[in-house]
Amino acid sequence: MAVEAPFRTHVTVAGMTCRHCVMSVTEEVSEIDGVSAVDVRLDDGLVTVLGDRDIERDEIAAAVSEAGFELVG
Repeated sequence: MAVEAPFRTHVTVAGMTCRHCVMSVTEEVSEIDGVSAVDVRLDDGLVTVLGDRDIERDEIAAAVSEAGFELVG
């Protein structure tokens, strides 16, 4: 991920099994105001969110839920 942003948040998403899952999570999280980039790793569920503000975990959880998944932990 080559995007520079002042804020970086890492979360883990449960239940993703395919590239479509990754695309759904990426699309929903990308719609959060202030998000400049999203990187979703299918192998371990790690999602890295870069933004121009501190993106709250609750905002990410809501977007992930909209995609049909949930955060772990």
